[in-house]
Amino acid sequence: MAKKIPLRQCVGCGEMKGKKDMIRVLRTAEDQICLDATGKKNGRGAYICRDRECLKKAAKNKGLERSFKMSIPASVYSMLEEEFDHLEAE
Repeated sequence: MAKKIPLRQCVGCGEMKGKKDMIRVLRTAEDQICLDATGKKNGRGAYICRDRECLKKAAKNKGLERSFKMSIPASVYSMLEEEFDHLEAE
């Protein structure tokens, strides 16, 4: 029997993709927002494509704000972009 692939929706473009093809953005209990490269950390997760355009779209359409039910300052988005750069460099 074929193993079921967990699908997640990108908060930027709205596309459904496999969990492995996406990056998890995490809200911790302390309301910190960070990227969760392992996908195993505790907290509320939202998924975003491994594409800078999707991060920009998520900022524009407030996708993360809706997922986490909180307002997210622009500084958090710039921090996420920096973390994106580190992941792409690896």
